[in-house]
Amino acid sequence: MEFFNPFGFLLLTGLYGSGAVVVREIKVRWRKGVGSLLLLGVAYGVLEEGLMVASFFNPGWMDLGQLGVYGRWLDINWVWAEMLTIYHAVYSITVSVLLVEMAFPERRNERWVGKKTFWAIVALFGGVVAFGFLLFSSLSGYWTPIPQYLFGVALMVAFGIAAYKLPSNWGQDGSKPLPRPLALWSVGTVGTFAFFLGFWLSPTLMPVWQISMLFGPFLVLVYTRFLKRHRWESSSLMHKFALVSGALTFFIIFAPLQELDKSRPDNTLGMSLVGLAFLLGLLWLRRRVKNQLRHAKEEEPKQVIAEANPT
Repeated sequence: MEFFNPFGFLLLTGLYGSGAVVVREIKVRWRKGVGSLLLLGVAYGVLEEGLMVASFFNPGWMDLGQLGVYGRWLDINWVWAEMLTIYHAVYSITVSVLLVEMAFPERRNERWVGKKTFWAIVALFGGVVAFGFLLFSSLSGYWTPIPQYLFGVALMVAFGIAAYKLPSNWGQDGSKPLPRPLALWSVGTVGTFAFFLGFWLSPTLMPVWQISMLFGPFLVLVYTRFLKRHRWESSSLMHKFALVSGALTFFIIFAPLQELDKSRPDNTLGMSLVGLAFLLGLLWLRRRVKNQLRHAKEEEPKQVIAEANPT
């Protein structure tokens, strides 16, 4: 229901929407690839959760549950911070950008906004972050201690620098043929279920929270090594779609279940409609991707003839 509230809708779209646009435009201007996109997504996650809403530090943040105690050290919710950083990097930013670029693959390397518009969106994004910081700090009564806040700033800057320095062709030198799209959909689906279940169950299954901190990096390492082994080309658009749609399958299944959870502190009314909208959107995008690949295949013979008979 919060998404359908006009104020909540403006806040969420101003934050996530403008944030995704800013990250994508930076990635294009730097001429970087998906590796830098992920690192910029990490920086975004630190900015939102650490510096704006302060859930990395606030022990009373409404969504923490057991993670407000489990993994808390030096006034930092370490397990929660790791989970949300990965979450925002993958789902809030990278998946969102890849979905839009798959809808318009011929423009995936182009700037989509001019210089003035870009800086206007940056200003909007900064304004939303500043407003959110004051709003959530005032409502919760928690103001992040200066040392922890500076730690968050340094972390965000570090990941931004890492994104700038990462080679543009990182992850694109694989030689192994891609598996079938259905297999990649399964990889994306299983990975997302493992991610959430692993972190949610960690306080119950692993009394030592420091060991639980290894779960996130391990999952990232496994998937990174798997994906880097394969040869990703322009013709693998359907494979990319399958992987990304698999990552979103968890949310489509989980959306209606949220309405049945009466213990949640937030209002989840309407989440079934959100899940249905995502499902229909993915079905539309799948059809669009298939049409694009069919059109490209039809154009190949014409291009070969044109190259063989130059005028």
